[in-house]
Amino acid sequence: MGRGRARAGVAGIVGAIALAVAGCGSESHTNDPRPQVAIRVSVTVSEKAVTVQPGGIGMGPARTQQIPQNQNHAQPPIKTDAPLDVVFVAANQTGIDSELELSGPTDASSGPLFANSPGSFQANLPTGTYVIAATDIPSARPAKLVVGPYRASSENDVLLP
Repeated sequence: MGRGRARAGVAGIVGAIALAVAGCGSESHTNDPRPQVAIRVSVTVSEKAVTVQPGGIGMGPARTQQIPQNQNHAQPPIKTDAPLDVVFVAANQTGIDSELELSGPTDASSGPLFANSPGSFQANLPTGTYVIAATDIPSARPAKLVVGPYRASSENDVLLP
């Protein structure tokens, strides 16, 4: 009887050690930090000017980016020099088909933006100052967009891929 209890005790200790070792995993996670969600910038093209709202992005935590239950919690910053993923949502309020051209540290183009129609395009923008102009509307004054160095992790935002 004594040997059975000793074997059970040893088996229990070996099992506990095996569970403890199995519970130790990698300290780094493949999804930590999660990438930032693309930032949306509104662009309006009129006969007189190209308007960009907001005029500066990547300057700090975006209050409207987080879902309501996380709005009072700080967005964890990402320490990276990666370009910022920006989605431009444009409205051409003129009667002229045009294109939006983005020039700065990186150049990008919207493709056709039809008269009196919406459109969108996406660009990865490193930190810097950009000029957004409507190519076929010379009377439309170009707009300025400033991209700062701040990048926020999306780990506080749920239901994201």
